[in-house]
Amino acid sequence: MRHPFQRLVVGGAICLSLIALSSTQTTAGDWPAFRGPVGLGVTSDTGFPTAWSEDQNVRWKVKLPNRGNESPVVAAGLVFATSATDDGSERRLHCFDRNDGSEKWTREVAFKAGEMTHQTNPFGAATPAVSGNKVVVWHGSAGLFCYDLDGEQLWSAQPGTVTHIWGYGSSPVIHDGKVLLNFGPGVAQAVIAYDLATGIEVWRHKEPGGTDDRGGRMSGSWSTPVIADAGGQAQVICSLPTRVVSLDPKDGSVIWSCDGLVGKNGDLVYTSPLISKGIGVAMGGYTGPALGFRLDGKGDVTESHRLWHDETKQPQRISSGIIVGDHIFMANAGPGILQCLELKTGKEVWKDRGPGANHWGQMCFADGHLYVTNQKSQTIVFAPNVSKFEQIAVNSLDGSSNSTPAFSDGEIFLRTSGHLYCISMKK
Repeated sequence: MRHPFQRLVVGGAICLSLIALSSTQTTAGDWPAFRGPVGLGVTSDTGFPTAWSEDQNVRWKVKLPNRGNESPVVAAGLVFATSATDDGSERRLHCFDRNDGSEKWTREVAFKAGEMTHQTNPFGAATPAVSGNKVVVWHGSAGLFCYDLDGEQLWSAQPGTVTHIWGYGSSPVIHDGKVLLNFGPGVAQAVIAYDLATGIEVWRHKEPGGTDDRGGRMSGSWSTPVIADAGGQAQVICSLPTRVVSLDPKDGSVIWSCDGLVGKNGDLVYTSPLISKGIGVAMGGYTGPALGFRLDGKGDVTESHRLWHDETKQPQRISSGIIVGDHIFMANAGPGILQCLELKTGKEVWKDRGPGANHWGQMCFADGHLYVTNQKSQTIVFAPNVSKFEQIAVNSLDGSSNSTPAFSDGEIFLRTSGHLYCISMKK
């Protein structure tokens, strides 16, 4: 029987605008970048499993050489994932055949200079992005690399050195022939655009406020930008240490900015912006504030376009949520509670402990269900019910996980600390 919430749409017209803006030249059913084709964790594909285990609905499983916090992406019949040695001296991009998990190729980058990170954030931290016949991967201080789908390196670029005790984590986004990267965190925090064909830097928007001061106020953004549309204008929207900014993808100029991410414990943000119906939502990290805002402003829109701003102590938020209709669904990192919030006010409608583990992986919406994987490699499937938490299933795999599932043509691709899985009901 079809669940009644499967008839809900995500974001209405704004979602259609985002799909039009995606411009990644991938085929229907691809999941070519972090949080999917439009960066919102949403797919229009159907037929995905809601139940699996090590012995059920696993089409294939392959071992990965090291743990990583990145998420798999799927395009052109291929699956891409990253890994790195524990000390970061070798960083890798892996390419697998989506049909049977066989390895097509792996490309290694040596990096002997050393780089700071935290034990919870291994160096395989950024999700690749695919457009047409190109795949782009950011290896932190080792650089940004572009390969063709056969593994031939086309170019490399060096955005700078990441100097933060918690390491790097944002992922590249491809739009309109450019690779967009929220570079940082740290004193060199910036949103940078590169030409996809050549790797030449096109523009760089530097953002003040980043710091790697271990003894002082912590600051930084690990947020992946989202491409949106308002009033017919494309925007690169990114949550930065103290504010949300909208940049013109052509030249990096600021279209608008909205203050509100300064927290009591630091200026930190890990989640990506959420976009729906001309409204954006940004969530601070480390118990920092949350805010909602309209997308159609110019200049500093803090007073004119900020809809709500909640500065009360929030949960630790690393996982980005999903907007369904007029509500936001969140899965938090500490404590690992699930929440439903009102989109237009930010007020909490319900919260539930669920299975209980913390969530670093991003939430996704597929075939009328919400999916989120916690740190115990349990993927919780639940309905977008605005009245209560309505659990559909809890699916466990071996190991731990800080990654986000990829949804493609009725199959789910999951990364754990030790393996890459294809979850499928197909024979």
